[in-house]
Amino acid sequence: MNYIVCLKWGKKYSAEYVNKLYDMTQRHCTIKHQFVCFTEDKRDINPNIIIHKLPKFNLEGWWLKPYFFSKDLPLQGTILYFDLDVIVFRNIDKLFSYKPGSFCIIRDFNRNIRKDFDRFNSSVFRLQTGMYDNIWQSFFANTVHHVQRNRGDQDWMYRHIKNFSFWPDEWIQSYKWEMRDRRDLAIFEGKRNFVNDAPPKILSDTSVAVFHGEPNPGNANDTWVKEHWG
Repeated sequence: MNYIVCLKWGKKYSAEYVNKLYDMTQRHCTIKHQFVCFTEDKRDINPNIIIHKLPKFNLEGWWLKPYFFSKDLPLQGTILYFDLDVIVFRNIDKLFSYKPGSFCIIRDFNRNIRKDFDRFNSSVFRLQTGMYDNIWQSFFANTVHHVQRNRGDQDWMYRHIKNFSFWPDEWIQSYKWEMRDRRDLAIFEGKRNFVNDAPPKILSDTSVAVFHGEPNPGNANDTWVKEHWG
């Protein structure tokens, strides 16, 4: 079975973000799959979305992502994971078919500063269920150590996953650093946003725009975001 999976925890993202991700992926994926959300609060989530309640791990936010590596995950097959702060605007079938069986992840967007940068960005990744249960077991046995040692889940993944493939850079782009000019960002009323409504630079193979940091898609004030997220 193929799954598109997301994670909603706490109050940072409302159910609207889950529902919009569902709508976008249904428009742009023709491969048979189930859409699954792991959350502790299913209120206002589209009833067509399969809900799995998050186990109580005493973990928060992105530190719940390592759970997707557990063999005890209630899914069996291929997981294509998306953060909630993305816009899917073209067909994503290739994210299921690319290098089947491999763990695939984004090459971090600092690739714009250093062309040889090879760290992870975990906004979009794909894995086979249970394929890295050993690193989950190691993480779960000493969560405090791993959380203190790593700046986030993607640093933890980078340290422990040795066999992986990066998605082609052009498939998944940073909206703020690649599709737009980072110099267009400024602080408004205490939050970062775009100072103008410039159209994004969209490569012919790009299917997903990632909004790391601020603004989130629901707060961005430019027309393209409003059209494709709304």
